[in-house]
Amino acid sequence: MISIKEVTTKSDLKAFVKFPFKLYKDSKYWVPPIISEEIKTFNKKENPVFNDADARLFLAYKDNEIVGRVAAIINWLEVKNQTLKKMRFGWFDFIDDLDVSEALFKQVESIGKSHGLEYTEGPVGFSNLDKVGVMTEGFESISTMITWYNHPYYIKHYEHAGYVVEKSYSESKFPFENVKPEFFFKAQELIKRRYQLRALKFTKTEEVMPYVDKMFDLFNESYANLSSFVAITDIQKEYFKKKFISFINPEYIKFVVDKNNELVGFAIVMPAFSKALQKMNGKLFPFGFRHILQAKKHSKDVIFYLIGIHPDYQNKGVHAVIFNEYYNTFTEKGIETCIRTPELEDNHAIHQIWKHFDPVVYKRRKTLRKNII
Repeated sequence: MISIKEVTTKSDLKAFVKFPFKLYKDSKYWVPPIISEEIKTFNKKENPVFNDADARLFLAYKDNEIVGRVAAIINWLEVKNQTLKKMRFGWFDFIDDLDVSEALFKQVESIGKSHGLEYTEGPVGFSNLDKVGVMTEGFESISTMITWYNHPYYIKHYEHAGYVVEKSYSESKFPFENVKPEFFFKAQELIKRRYQLRALKFTKTEEVMPYVDKMFDLFNESYANLSSFVAITDIQKEYFKKKFISFINPEYIKFVVDKNNELVGFAIVMPAFSKALQKMNGKLFPFGFRHILQAKKHSKDVIFYLIGIHPDYQNKGVHAVIFNEYYNTFTEKGIETCIRTPELEDNHAIHQIWKHFDPVVYKRRKTLRKNII
């Protein structure tokens, strides 16, 4: 018999966060989160997302053993401002037992019904900066620190529970040697002159900070038309500054500004931390920081985390300016592989940006939904 218990104590929360460590202990491809950071994600005093969202966490037990988990999430900005009556769920993991996943699905659905919401969708996080999607292809490729990994059996559990595909995402990569500067060097020089643009270069994190708020504003503007986009609030900007910017090499942050020093384009690339995180096994101490710093300094693989262009400058080739800056940086660093985060398969504009680099899709993932009213 399956029993569901809500997370109410610190020990419950730690068990919630650590459950995947057991589920994926024999996997070469799963990348552990940093346990302390994952716990902070659900700390209402630390994570400002809880100013506009609610989350209830649940554990599934069978024979007094934890066999599954789920986070049931309501983003009230989405529900009230966008009038999307959606019940979100994420951090959804379970053994290959249909009774377990069904019990967790029912728990999420019952919360959605109690709030008058019309459908559930997952796996998703609180916002567009969180992890998204259940993997359907690419199980024999190492995960990244910004994506969920899951066993191949997961998708059949969604289908068994009556869930249908809502959104499809692909992840691709390409060797840096595919990047030919002739595709963008002359174009970016012309674009900079025509629109009076310039690229900003950074060598220290403190040089980046004055522009970070503008970057999040531009992120909100450039992604506003994507489905289920939830804008980043002012208080969340401060949180993400502390959480993400220090992880990123300043030379991997590229901004393009106009003659008035207003931001018109940006991109953020991160070193690939996957192997470092596997060595850490969830722990920063005593040696975890060393692995992170080593990867930050020496990783030959990079992940394109975010790229955004102001709506007034889209389709004007601003991305060529950004790519030219990265070409110079990556050449100097000896980068070998460029990896892209999950992108909506129907976001044709973003796919056009990468076409000259011959990217290969190596993973696919989906979010699924179910009408509950």
